[in-house]
Order: sequence, then structure tokens, then C-alpha cells
Amino acid sequence: MPDLSFFEKVYEIVLKIPYGKVTTYGSIAKYLGAGKSARMVGWAMNKSHTHPKQIPAHRVVNRNGVLTGKHHFGGPNVMQQLLENERIKVNNDQIVNFKKHFWDPAIELKNDQQNHK
Repeated sequence: MPDLSFFEKVYEIVLKIPYGKVTTYGSIAKYLGAGKSARMVGWAMNKSHTHPKQIPAHRVVNRNGVLTGKHHFGGPNVMQQLLENERIKVNNDQIVNFKKHFWDPAIELKNDQQNHK
């Protein structure tokens, strides 16, 4: 992903998360070679509503599957509703059976990463 800002690189990854899957802020940061920048990925998700493409930010959660970014979706239940529309169950702001729904960019985008080195 040459010549892209960090936020744009984050958006490129988030756009690849399949329907019905989620990933974490930390997994995205690690994939980008910035393992300690999970919070910055969160900032990118918070700013994603201004991006010209529709970024599925609801598919990015914390390392435990908790909807920590839910207050940035225009209502306290919007993030949960978006996930449930994709058949991902949420209970008490946490994804039920998180491991089943987890999508790891380091594994799923391995070929992409090798092509960008």
C-alpha cells in the first residue's frame, strides 16, 4: 500500500473485512507493522464517517470483542444493530462467540502483504 496515509491504509484493510466477520484495532495495527498503534486505528475508525467510501467500521472491535467504539455511530445501539444485521450476536456490548467471527488480516491478507514488500 504505497503512498497512503496511515488512516487510508487502515481503511483499505477494513474494506476487505467480509460480511459477518470482525477484526480488532490491534490486529489491523499489527498487520500494518505498527503493533502499538491500536488506538490510532480507533481514531481512524472514528474519522471514517467522513471518508468518501462507506467504511464498515462496525466490524472493528477491541481485542476481547467488545464494542468500544459504539458511541461513534450516531446512537448507542447502531453498531450492535449493524453487526446483528450481519448475523453476529452481541450480548452486553460483546460479540458472542468472538473467535468464530474473528477475521485476522495477517492470515487473510498474507498474499497482499507479501505483494507490498
